Amino acid sequence: MQKAIPTLFMRGGTSRGPFFLESDLPLDTAARDRVLLAVMGSPDRRQIDGLGGAHPLTSKVGIVRRGTTPGVDVEFLFAQLQPDQDTVDTTPNCGNMLAAVVPFAIERGLVRPQGDETTVRVLTRNTGMQCDITVLTPMTPDGRRVSYEGDARIDGVPGRSAPITINFLDTAGSVCAGLLPTGRVLDTVRVEPAAGDDFAAFDIETTCIDNGMPLVMFRAADVGCTGYETPAELNADGALKARVEALRLRAGELMGLGDVSARNYPKMTLVSEPRDGGSISTRCFIPHVCHEAIGVLAAVTVGTACVLEGSVTQGIARMPAGARKTISIEHPSGEFSVELELDPHDNQKVSRAALLRTARLIMRGEVMVPAAAYPETR
Repeated sequence: MQKAIPTLFMRGGTSRGPFFLESDLPLDTAARDRVLLAVMGSPDRRQIDGLGGAHPLTSKVGIVRRGTTPGVDVEFLFAQLQPDQDTVDTTPNCGNMLAAVVPFAIERGLVRPQGDETTVRVLTRNTGMQCDITVLTPMTPDGRRVSYEGDARIDGVPGRSAPITINFLDTAGSVCAGLLPTGRVLDTVRVEPAAGDDFAAFDIETTCIDNGMPLVMFRAADVGCTGYETPAELNADGALKARVEALRLRAGELMGLGDVSARNYPKMTLVSEPRDGGSISTRCFIPHVCHEAIGVLAAVTVGTACVLEGSVTQGIARMPAGARKTISIEHPSGEFSVELELDPHDNQKVSRAALLRTARLIMRGEVMVPAAAYPETR
């Protein structure tokens, strides 16, 4: 016997995965996680028995419900799964999957279209962050519907789609205790090898920062890279990955996150001078696989580091003038532009972050899971 669960399979930004109404999943967290593992086909490197795409970017799930917080229309819980692990992590955010939340909410009747554009306030339950998301909802013969077709394009996704605007309201300290969890804009971290590591102890300058996503940022040159390597080249460099992981574990402690060995954060970000007309070049590990692009909230956090005096990006980033800055972040498959506005009373504080994404409904229907994975009662 199998259990059928209603789902919409959606692309959000450069990620994709199934979206569910919270009411269609078990209430108990452990039971819910068993269901999600069965849905995605984890743990299995190929995820051959589920909907997962054999990569962290396509091993994601969205869970949505009506808002229960005053002023909030919709609440979103993001779940990160891994192809070859039996973990379901709901502690970090995902700004890419966030782009599909409002289209999903309208498709499933949680929100009514307001006009040619519909703006919805969304709370991400993972970290308590709120944002306003605007989608196009033109009139059709069947009434107002979400538009997925348009002229907007984002690197990492083929073709063009309708624009989705995300205006973040408060992202500083999304997981950590604050924007700069170590209390400093620049740290020199001493990294000691663990048993079995084949490298010598080293010191490295980092900026540990969380403006929507906890990141450890460091110069590519400081780990012997150019910063322009392909993801495949970086993923194949076992010696580099061992050093980066050792740094991640140490930085996690310094950021107040404790033992992060089983966590999907902090992400590790190599930075270098831009070479294609942008503001800075990046290679981001998420956290053990190099991203083919860069995550939405990682881009916001990188952009924030670029405007902070004394960060690891100083002398590398090429920044526009003015209190409102559009920062172009280069990544392996193109660039990602983030609009940041500085606090007029404190130029070390970002008061607003906004960006453009796209999304698409790929499939609607029911996903089947073994009955043994879904409890008889929710």
